[in-house]
Amino acid sequence: MTGYALDHARYCDELAHQADLFRRALTTDPSALGNRVPTCPDWTMRELAVHLGGAYRWFAELVRTRATEMLPDESVPDVGGPGADAPAEAVDAWFAESAALVVGELRAAGPEAHVWTWAQDQSAAFWARRAVHETVIHRADAYLTAGLDFSVPPPVAADCVDEWLEIVSSSTAQEHYPGFRRLRERAGSSIHLHATDTAPESVPGGAAEWLIELRSDGIGWSREHGKATVALRGPLTDLLLAFYRRLPADSERLEVLGEAELLDAWLRDVSFG
Repeated sequence: MTGYALDHARYCDELAHQADLFRRALTTDPSALGNRVPTCPDWTMRELAVHLGGAYRWFAELVRTRATEMLPDESVPDVGGPGADAPAEAVDAWFAESAALVVGELRAAGPEAHVWTWAQDQSAAFWARRAVHETVIHRADAYLTAGLDFSVPPPVAADCVDEWLEIVSSSTAQEHYPGFRRLRERAGSSIHLHATDTAPESVPGGAAEWLIELRSDGIGWSREHGKATVALRGPLTDLLLAFYRRLPADSERLEVLGEAELLDAWLRDVSFG
């Protein structure tokens, strides 16, 4: 198992907490489930909730069965959620049940249980971490739609940035996504992320700063301060939102120093869409 910033119990607790926070967006205005999600414009709030709740059930089934290969959606019980005409209360109840199911399976399995993943780490710990970060980002989508204030504990936000960089720097991502290959044309350039509101002792791994290096053979990164071609500075939660394209990099809450066009290219090309 790969060593992660948080332990398995903390990931499980955080997953339960983040899922509860997500439900606040569902229950604040039940009539708004049909509203479009600006940051995921193909989805309504109902569809966002069903996507996330369905992911919980898929994760849970992988862990429960100790899957050795990817499971098709049709093998996962009730993965599609309530019908389109179901009331908001039914969507919320199904979502709450989905969250409880995955948290329960992850806690029962423990971090070392062998489970198929699409990454090098083939353990339940991978899915605990992945589920937390999936929830954090989609909670941002839900809160932005509902007009609720959004924040993330610094250790979780920093780990979320770490995981994204682990994913996009992987050989699989480099091989299969054209945008990643386009960035190789910018070899020798670099991006610095700097959280201006986060003390080094408040996040595992030291300062909440990242140095991303674009290379001819892919992407390298480290948690450190460094001079770069372009820097993005601001509160950690806002850095996270910008990096996941939930907040424009030119927002007044952030500061861009250097070649902004490089940052724009990164945000455009580093995508699985």
